[in-house]
Amino acid sequence: QVQLVESGGGLVQGGGSLRLSCVASGRTFTTYFMGWSRQSPGKEREFVAGINWGDDSASYADSVEGRFTVSRDIGKNTVYLQMNNLKPEDTAVYYCKCVQYGPATYWGQGTQVTVSS
Repeated sequence: QVQLVESGGGLVQGGGSLRLSCVASGRTFTTYFMGWSRQSPGKEREFVAGINWGDDSASYADSVEGRFTVSRDIGKNTVYLQMNNLKPEDTAVYYCKCVQYGPATYWGQGTQVTVSS
């Protein structure tokens, strides 16, 4: 089992920045991917960004490319999401995701990000 705890959400004005963190604990040694998804009221959960745990390669949704940066700290079992130039349409609950060989997928409890116009 893997436990994921997100932090860093909050309220920010449009154009501002936030940094989300997600710490993984438990059986983390088979992790090969970690990332972030988000869900707004009335919408399906959508992929935002992710990072390959082994080679550090990252991928992004078109809507956040150039504004968001995903990174990882293997020693701390932590994945980050730096969000710059935030827009009201980025308002959502952001969920951390961990994918392991097996396969197995784990989700965090989510952290709210609200961007005011």
